Amino acid sequence: MPETKLDLLVAGGTVVTPQGRRRANIAVRDGQIAYVGPERPAAAETVDASGLLVLPGGVDTHVHLMDPGSTDREDFPTGTSAAAASGVTTIVEHSHGTPVRTVDDLHDKRAYLRMRSNVDYGLAAHAWPGSASAVPALWAAGVTFFKLFTCTTHGVPGHTAAALKEHLTQTALCGGVSLLHCEDESLTESAEEVLRAEGRTDGGVLADWRNRDAELVAASVAALLVRRTAARATIAHVSNPEVAAYVARERAQGARLAAEGCPQYFLLREDEALDQGALRKFTPPARARTDEDEREMWQLLREGTLTHMSTDHAPSTLEQKRAGDIWNVHFGLPGLDSTMALLLDAAARGHLTYEDVARVYSEVPAKTYGLWPRKGRLAVGADADLVMVDPGAERVLRNEDVLSKAGWTPFDGRRVKGRPVRTYLRGTLVAENHKPFGERAGVFVPGAGGRPDHP
Repeated sequence: MPETKLDLLVAGGTVVTPQGRRRANIAVRDGQIAYVGPERPAAAETVDASGLLVLPGGVDTHVHLMDPGSTDREDFPTGTSAAAASGVTTIVEHSHGTPVRTVDDLHDKRAYLRMRSNVDYGLAAHAWPGSASAVPALWAAGVTFFKLFTCTTHGVPGHTAAALKEHLTQTALCGGVSLLHCEDESLTESAEEVLRAEGRTDGGVLADWRNRDAELVAASVAALLVRRTAARATIAHVSNPEVAAYVARERAQGARLAAEGCPQYFLLREDEALDQGALRKFTPPARARTDEDEREMWQLLREGTLTHMSTDHAPSTLEQKRAGDIWNVHFGLPGLDSTMALLLDAAARGHLTYEDVARVYSEVPAKTYGLWPRKGRLAVGADADLVMVDPGAERVLRNEDVLSKAGWTPFDGRRVKGRPVRTYLRGTLVAENHKPFGERAGVFVPGAGGRPDHP
């Protein structure tokens, strides 16, 4: 037990890790966890966590805050307020409007973001076709990962298989990791040509345009190339079990390949686009059609085929979503306000355990992107990032409670069980009862390539 004065003691809670849960006290000194165990050392402040779960703060590794850039859609102050209030203490952000493509871009963005974040953050770089030579310097400068598209989306050009292989070869050489958005451009382009010729502007075009074959073809090629190049990568926002099966097949043959899930592919239904239109425009679109489809996705997450969860938070306001037809409004959904709540509810409903929540939304994303052991765990030496949860509290997710600049949620009206009541960032209380304090205490966390102490 620590002998020097402690700053904070979280006492009497049930500490939840992927390995299990136990009644324990957590002591904090200088922003780090100094003790976890049964003893109750003296501290400057003691917080009673009796009856509450204490989980590691969420680590959300797929976030778009449009800052700098399209800050009318979202910015760091509002987006990270939503994160803190929901129990997320670390994000990895990349904005398509002002992509990080060079080391100078990264330095400029870091300077711009000082004192703009309520949670700690990493920054990703965008990979551009033909610019694989930029990879080593960006990795050494501290980007968390490289975001790469196989189709031209959000103004970012897509990679062909040859360009993808070149990029992955470079990351394998320097130890970098990539997040791969997988849709085959030839298939989406040909589908779009047919649909536009038919004059289609209904919400149903989404499933036909960004179709299942386009995702499956691109993901299977990407997974194969990850294995063949000995690279490390994640297939982003896996939308359905068939894609997950191809990822699992390559992983079984040695691919160092993660598979990311997002709540919209579990809980939203494909046919909602018929009524909701642009409010369900994200890509790949929702694929689940039945409750059985949803149960299968939870099973894939529970068993580890889907390795972790993120939001893919990419908000637009309701006005922006209604400002044009289905073809020209923004892609994307808000998610930072809701993802932790939906995972806690999944545990309450028996789809997951609370240990699974700690695994898929803290430990695995932190390990996948080199933020471990500082982030994603409740153990001595880690940052004191934790969220206290009342597992029995029920509430209804509502548009009017959304803190994101989007001001709405696709889960409006959904009743959930399990509520974050306090969020601590490095031992500092940053949100309580869904009210963020706006301390702007978040700092940049370099990726593994930018930390000489990282193995």
